[in-house]
Amino acid sequence: MRPQEPSPPPGGPAALPALETLKQRACESVELNAARLGALSRDIWSRPELAYEEHQAHDTMTRFFSSGELPGAAWAVQPRYALGTAFRAEWGTAAPRGPGPRPLRVAFLCEYDALPGIGHACGHNLIAEVGAAAALGLKAALESLPPPAPVPVQVTVLGTPAEEQGGGKIDLIHAGAFDGLDVVFMAHPSQENAAYLPDVAEHDVTVKYYGKASHAAAYPWEGVNALDAAVLAYNNLSVLRQQMKPTWRVHGVIKNGGVKPNIIPSYTELEFYLRAPSMKDLSVLTEKVENCFRSAALATGCKVEIKGGENDYYNVLPNKSLQKVYKENGKKLGIEFISDDCILNGLSGSTDFGNVTFVVPGLHPYFYIGSDALNHTEQYTEAAGSQNAQFYALRTAKALAMTALDVIFKPGLLEEVREDFRQVKLKEEGQINPVEPNKESSVGIGACASH
Repeated sequence: MRPQEPSPPPGGPAALPALETLKQRACESVELNAARLGALSRDIWSRPELAYEEHQAHDTMTRFFSSGELPGAAWAVQPRYALGTAFRAEWGTAAPRGPGPRPLRVAFLCEYDALPGIGHACGHNLIAEVGAAAALGLKAALESLPPPAPVPVQVTVLGTPAEEQGGGKIDLIHAGAFDGLDVVFMAHPSQENAAYLPDVAEHDVTVKYYGKASHAAAYPWEGVNALDAAVLAYNNLSVLRQQMKPTWRVHGVIKNGGVKPNIIPSYTELEFYLRAPSMKDLSVLTEKVENCFRSAALATGCKVEIKGGENDYYNVLPNKSLQKVYKENGKKLGIEFISDDCILNGLSGSTDFGNVTFVVPGLHPYFYIGSDALNHTEQYTEAAGSQNAQFYALRTAKALAMTALDVIFKPGLLEEVREDFRQVKLKEEGQINPVEPNKESSVGIGACASH
């Protein structure tokens, strides 16, 4: 018997409350905890911290899940899990006695890092709140079942730092945090509601030019101008844009442009982000961009150092089965979703959740927070901390918990989710590591998640 097809508990099928009743219980739990969830979000929002430095947010989240005030059985909390500002909280149903299937493992992810200068302009305080709320809702629904549970379930909450820079989820993948999980959920604030948006693959690169200083007025010919190399590289990329695909993105800044106008700059530094819809396209784009950097060094006589970021962000793989069920649940709660055409014709940013979707089936919907402000602006920071955002965040958490209940109890759904994952993954890896005709690949399915 498959894990998502529970055998009836003693007393026959009628003893198992209807799935819709369980969903209602999950929603009631979210509402019951609304005040403490709002306080959690506000605490994180009011004290923004950058990637890998989210110590206060980490402590706030671990205190929340360790609190004796939360209803039901206690969570097992592991502070500083694998990373200094990551955590893991777990709760599971009591399994029936004797041999049986392993627990079905469902996880909710919480982000809580902010942006430099403008705080929570991407609403990660709301991501943390939604993940926590959905986990509480699912736990409450499962606790309402008479023991022993018809399906053993383990609910995990992972605090995943450093999404804005560094890729904390990638670090946690390498640490084994996602091993054994069956489905992973999180939700991201936006300007609209969507069960899926095409988050793209991303590679960041730092470029350093080394020249030779000289007096810019007296004997400039003795110098080698590293600023000229930086400017030329920037202009090379501007010229390249004419031959870039509409779905490619290249954007960056000159971080160091010299010291004084009367000194030929001997050192400059640039930082660029490269984005493309797939890892295959990203590889092509990266080669073209690096040629722009190298040619600028050749033209000016500078030496160049090109260093890629430690973690590339992969594109988020869709899972149509999860998306379909999430939309069905969301519509019951009054969520209005954007059209499929808007999804297909639009682009989003990049997230390390993409790497997660290469190792475990995942759902990463976007949700409206009551404001038309754009992410990464001061206006969005204000909106993410507003009371108005609470209704939309908690509604999204309810939809996630309801979808998790479907995965657990709807016959056949978990297998559909796994099959979607397998097919999309194989297609994506076929683009990254094409197989020669009549020759099997020696690369395993998990290979794409390693660097």
